[in-house]
Amino acid sequence: MSSVQRGGNSLGRIFRVPLVLALVTAFGLLSALLGDDIWDVLSWLTMVVPLAVIGYYWMRKR
Repeated sequence: MSSVQRGGNSLGRIFRVPLVLALVTAFGLLSALLGDDIWDVLSWLTMVVPLAVIGYYWMRKR
């Protein structure tokens, strides 16, 4: 039987980064639908953020 850890990670700490990435991605998708020019730039920049985070952690483990 496993014991319960005290002082572990809270839900806020566990889901903080995934929530921020989800919000950034949602903003990027919405900005792609809103218009052209600056909206396209914002869309591309915000859609690159999750890929950069994935790349960072992938390279860090190697």
